[in-house]
Amino acid sequence: MKIRRVITWAVVFVVMLVIIVVTGASVFMLKYSLGPNPWRQDTEGSYRRLFEFYPETRPWVDSLRSINALRDTFVTMPTGERHHALYVWRGSRKTALVLHGWRGCSIDFLFLARMYERDFGYNVVVPDFHAHGQSEGEAIGMGWLDRKDMLHWMQLFKSDTMAVHGVSMGGATTMMMSAEEMPEGVKDVRFVDDCGYTSVWDEFTKEMRDRFGLPQFPLMYTGSLLCKLLYGWSFGEASALRQVARSPYPMLFIHGEEDRFVPTEMAYRLYDAKPSKKELWIVPGTAHALSYKNHTEGYKERVGAFLR
Repeated sequence: MKIRRVITWAVVFVVMLVIIVVTGASVFMLKYSLGPNPWRQDTEGSYRRLFEFYPETRPWVDSLRSINALRDTFVTMPTGERHHALYVWRGSRKTALVLHGWRGCSIDFLFLARMYERDFGYNVVVPDFHAHGQSEGEAIGMGWLDRKDMLHWMQLFKSDTMAVHGVSMGGATTMMMSAEEMPEGVKDVRFVDDCGYTSVWDEFTKEMRDRFGLPQFPLMYTGSLLCKLLYGWSFGEASALRQVARSPYPMLFIHGEEDRFVPTEMAYRLYDAKPSKKELWIVPGTAHALSYKNHTEGYKERVGAFLR
């Protein structure tokens, strides 16, 4: 009896230890992947990095500022949170929504806003996602709940013709939006996904394997459950692939041939899942989120032709 009791307690101890370790690892995983950028509100630093990486944006920004045309706005979302966006309103009947990437902000993607405003004649709105930039929020949503926020921005700035263009997490959000009902009064809407992932589950599984050498079981399951309990969504439901399969709107997929962060094979799966009205551009010799930087003129030509 004494030996049996010792064995029982040993088993209980081991089980409790496993639960503690897995729970702790899951908490770490969520903080690593969903924790906001601690410097997210460093506006000056963001502009400095933008001008260094895309020097052509400086005279454009300076010109807009001189006539008070690059504006900030804060709105209260249906969730009650206060969110921020930059916008340029030139009175056009065409408006583009430009969506930034993971841990980025609206300022980081003004190079794409410049393309739409300067080259294509669009009004441009560049929101800060929940828990990014100057928008409120304590945890990154990886695009899933954000799709509803972006639809709200579309409603606020809607026009006859609209384009939604996102990069990386912004690309995934773009695709996640594309199966939803668009705001009433929008006659033509088109979506551009630049290197977005198939699903949060796929991307997190890949990162756990590549960065930490860990299998998806059990941490993906416990992390997803914890995310559902804390933030209201799970890794499995946050699927751009499923949304794209239901999308009736035209979509252009752009992906770097040498993308290792969001593997290029995801672009083929997404393109195959889209039923119709689709185009695919695999950009040669290009890593993650560098298609515009490495092939600026070709990028403009591809996007411009798709919009036309």
